[in-house]
Amino acid sequence: MSKIRKLAGQTAIYGTSNIIARFLNFLLVPLYTYSQLTRAEYGTNTEMYALIAFLYVILTYGMETAYFRYAEMKEDRNKVYSTSLISILVTTFIFIILISLFSQNVAAWMNYPNHPEYIIWFAWIVTFDAITSIPFAKIRAENRAKKFATVKVINITVCIFLNVFFILLCPYLLKHNILTGFVNLVFSGKVDVKYIFISNLIANGFTALILLPEFFKAKSGFDFKLWKRMILYALPLLLFGFAGVINETLDRVLIKYLLPKDVALIQLGIYGACYKISIVMTIFIQAYKYAAEPFFFAQAGEGDAKKIYAQLMNYFVIIVALIFLGTTMYLKDIFIYFIGPRYREGAAVIPILLLANLCLGIYYNLSIWYKLTNKTIYGAYLSVFGAVVTLILNFWLIPIIGYMGSAWATLICYFSMMVGSYFIGQKHYPIDYFLKKALGYLGLAVTLYFFSNLLDLRVSYVRLIVHSVFILIFLVLVYKVEQPKFLKFSFLKHEH
Repeated sequence: MSKIRKLAGQTAIYGTSNIIARFLNFLLVPLYTYSQLTRAEYGTNTEMYALIAFLYVILTYGMETAYFRYAEMKEDRNKVYSTSLISILVTTFIFIILISLFSQNVAAWMNYPNHPEYIIWFAWIVTFDAITSIPFAKIRAENRAKKFATVKVINITVCIFLNVFFILLCPYLLKHNILTGFVNLVFSGKVDVKYIFISNLIANGFTALILLPEFFKAKSGFDFKLWKRMILYALPLLLFGFAGVINETLDRVLIKYLLPKDVALIQLGIYGACYKISIVMTIFIQAYKYAAEPFFFAQAGEGDAKKIYAQLMNYFVIIVALIFLGTTMYLKDIFIYFIGPRYREGAAVIPILLLANLCLGIYYNLSIWYKLTNKTIYGAYLSVFGAVVTLILNFWLIPIIGYMGSAWATLICYFSMMVGSYFIGQKHYPIDYFLKKALGYLGLAVTLYFFSNLLDLRVSYVRLIVHSVFILIFLVLVYKVEQPKFLKFSFLKHEH
């Protein structure tokens, strides 16, 4: 139980920073969707950030996880750090040179022939992300959660400040003839999507500057033999990561190309805005993942490791089921107002995407079996399978039902991967998960959600009361099931 408390403490620190960062970033959604930005411009923003996810996976090529793995083995940690960092720096340098040479060609290929600067800016954004990935991994491996949290919060704070400056403050200053000389130097006079990109670029560059001391700690040089072993471990993770990012973001790329040109970016903007509300689920999952990955590796050699993994999965399922239930119950009265009225027609995708991210979170927990057994190729197989499902369903459903097809494709993909990982994992690294309880908690949350829809309550305050009662029912039933375990832990604690 003390080990679980330790993970809970780490998750709390990572979670606090992640929640703050994600929440502050979430506040940008109303800034964009209530501003003068058109839905098509927001669609461009959605597409570009979907593409950056692909580039990040390619440029880090699984080296972050390889660092965790080899740092926990009988290797010189400094040499592992230096080797992985130098590898990333060299490959990223090659990438930025190539993009600089061919930015106009790439812009034309992406149907932005008049904006090659978008390509350059995003190349640098992802470059800063890639070269800081190993320093961030080192900070996590050394349990410097506060350092990690501080830098992440600084990054998003700078980004938000610049967004507010460009999108709100500059138009206000021009309108009232205040500091017009200065404003005209940095602002074109019209709110434009380019200022979102510029804000992120400056924030990421500032983050890299903060982490500069971590770069100078790579003093052990490059060990080619170690690198070969690390890259062999990492390459299946590259395939895994690339296929995974197809599952996570390809829908936001395909919408632009599978719908008629006159509505494609508008529909992408609506879908992208509604998708943001589902980060209520991903906030917790990401925070948990940051803390859990190094924790799982550290506990692998302990005798009670599998028991701990099973207990963690049980608590994880309870929390994500509660997040799904809380978000859907308060969607119409609270969460939907975080996006502008022009985007709310897409609200029907939100519960589907919440369930999809719930399945993805469970999959992250299950995936530890192939990482601990060095069978990362199975992770690649599962991700490729998910990518195939994503591609087939998106190409089939988007032309028929638009962005709703993307949402359903995402849910079916993650559900399939979750189920596949469970059954394959039980053959190679069997863990006695509390399967019946997990299915019961998830089934209860989904049942309460559907029942609330059947009631079709029209009055807001009545709906809030009834939905709060539903959430209370869920919590009471969970407590009734889990209470003997809590009492057992309490008894053992006092006994010792």
